[in-house]
Amino acid sequence: MGSVKRAAVANNSQTSKKKQKKNKKELSLSDLRVLGDQLLVSRQNINNLPTLLEFIGPKFPPQYVLESLLSLQAFFTPLLSELGSSSLSKCADSDCDPEVIYRTWLRSKFDEFIESLICVAVSQSEDALREVVLDSIMEFVKDGNSGRFHSAIYHKLLCAVVHSVLSVDDIILDSLATKYFVYIDVRYFTYISLEKLSRTLEGKANDSNQDADDYTHSFPSKGLSIRMIHHFLSKVPPFGDSDENTKMWSLLGMFNNKDKDEHTGTQYEHSNSEKSKGKVPSPIKLEKKMKLKFSKAWISFLKLELPLDVYKEVLATLHQAVIPFLSNPTLLCDFLTLSYDIGGVVSVMALSSLYILMTQHGLEYPNFYNKLYGLLEPSIFMAKYRAKFFQLLDSCLKSSLLPAYLAASFCKKLSRLALFVPPSGALVVIALVHNLLQRHPSIYFLVHQEGGDAITSGTSTEEEISMGSTNQHGSGNNLLQEKPGVDHFRYEESDPRSTNAMRSSLWELDTLRHHYCPAVSRFVLSLENDLSSKSRAAEIEVKDFCSGSYATIFHDETRRRVKQVPLAFYNTTPTSLFSECDFADWEFQT
Repeated sequence: MGSVKRAAVANNSQTSKKKQKKNKKELSLSDLRVLGDQLLVSRQNINNLPTLLEFIGPKFPPQYVLESLLSLQAFFTPLLSELGSSSLSKCADSDCDPEVIYRTWLRSKFDEFIESLICVAVSQSEDALREVVLDSIMEFVKDGNSGRFHSAIYHKLLCAVVHSVLSVDDIILDSLATKYFVYIDVRYFTYISLEKLSRTLEGKANDSNQDADDYTHSFPSKGLSIRMIHHFLSKVPPFGDSDENTKMWSLLGMFNNKDKDEHTGTQYEHSNSEKSKGKVPSPIKLEKKMKLKFSKAWISFLKLELPLDVYKEVLATLHQAVIPFLSNPTLLCDFLTLSYDIGGVVSVMALSSLYILMTQHGLEYPNFYNKLYGLLEPSIFMAKYRAKFFQLLDSCLKSSLLPAYLAASFCKKLSRLALFVPPSGALVVIALVHNLLQRHPSIYFLVHQEGGDAITSGTSTEEEISMGSTNQHGSGNNLLQEKPGVDHFRYEESDPRSTNAMRSSLWELDTLRHHYCPAVSRFVLSLENDLSSKSRAAEIEVKDFCSGSYATIFHDETRRRVKQVPLAFYNTTPTSLFSECDFADWEFQT
């Protein structure tokens, strides 16, 4: 009897398919509405389901897609708890219960419906339609797993978005960030999906994780996917200590019943009704779980080969947006040390995060000051992040435990740079040198040292050996026989221990007294006054000079009240800027 029923159903299905193919293009919007109403009224009209599914696609008019979407969503929503999992194998036994066959078929159609919705969401259709489609997908994420968060559907959605050609300001990404990332469980499963996608791009994901990624074969490039993952990570707000928002998108939250806290009365606010209120884990347990997923997502992402623009953007925000929320910030030590060793602007941008790990999380990096010394180049005074770099440089040199040779090398290198950097850079150098001299009295002799062979009492044995080893290079002449005025400082040396800074002097600062910019010459005079004072002068705030430029210096000069103005008097009115005697034997053509 069952086989006869199945044969009848198969014949009716084939007949209906032929009619649908014939009349598909002839269906109007009212016809689709009638098919949807019939599907909702009686189970006998189940053959309308494939017809409605065919109109869920980016190639159809938005009105048709929307009409089919409303009917199918109303049809599938009450049946979600009865469909079961899509991983269940189809019944191949001829004596299998027809009801089981029917539900298995419905489940396959539901999966097809979800895939069609995701295709529309990441297509180039109208923004209004795609936003409605996104809301429908998120409703199935909320209700499709018996009240718990349906992570499989949500992962397929994120996978399609990451591997699409959508721009970062697309309506789908904006809607996810503004409407759904406020929910704790959405953030939690976003971190899980982004970790899987990052591992897939890296090539280390398991086959079981790749089975759900039905869209990986169609993504245009790895670089676009990496940029999309970074955009998601930067838009998902981390769960902080003061985060009072514990709203859950799904009815039962993101944990199973056994994971729910039994001794707290904390209630979470659901999005729809008061009936959905329930218990969630304690704030401490919730924060621990969120930080763990947050850390795994970021660490997996940072293992990828990041494009240069993404690399710089990550380094610029890592110390504020990532490190405070990691479960173990020292996991970033490999990434940051490798970035710091690259050199140039990348090292400058990695300095902030590396400094936090060293001062707050006990990271030991023996070559830190050698690399920091190597970053002192003229180009750093024109870099975009120079203000932050100079502030960090001042902080790194604050410790009174720094050896004298190291403080002297930084002081001398900065002074030499002041000779060929813009006036704004010279002001920063003077401020840094001023602070170094105030913090390390053992290098006061650099202010005025006539002989290059002098070694102060504050010089350590290691410094004496370092200076002695450097004296053996060259022709072997005795230092006392060298001509006076020779600077023994090695500007090109990358190792601060071998620069001979302890045998030099800060003659560059005396040169700056005659700088063409009045602001620089005045600042040097104030430095000399502080050094000649018997009492210790206060340190200068480096941040007040870090953002200087020609425009700021000119603006400050125009605001100054000048008491004495130099005047030039001529017996005759000059007719040119230079006299003819200045250009003897020159011929100028007009």
